Amino acid sequence: MTERRQLISAEGEIQMIAFNKIACVAPGKTEGALGFAHEIAAYIKSSYGVDVEVLLPIGGNPQRVAWSSRYKDLAAYEVVNTKIREDKHYWEMVNKSSDNFLPGSVRDSFWRVI
Repeated sequence: MTERRQLISAEGEIQMIAFNKIACVAPGKTEGALGFAHEIAAYIKSSYGVDVEVLLPIGGNPQRVAWSSRYKDLAAYEVVNTKIREDKHYWEMVNKSSDNFLPGSVRDSFWRVI
């Protein structure tokens, strides 16, 4: 029998949905992109209480950065996402750093934790 690993949030809730956002870094913009990646992750943590990991690929296209966060369910994700979509400061940060990423390269995905 395999042991099931449960991911627990700071509030003690089981995290069942993984949300990932991946973006391709523009040529020569790695330093700026990684600085922004950590800055926006810290902002989301301080503003919304969501832990966001910043990830770099080991294989494939090395000019990518990813953000990964976990939620109890899709409804919990939607609550946070709605707040972020309406957050003017968040969008100011994103727009200020947009030249660090290739236009049209951002991809979102949801994964079920098993």
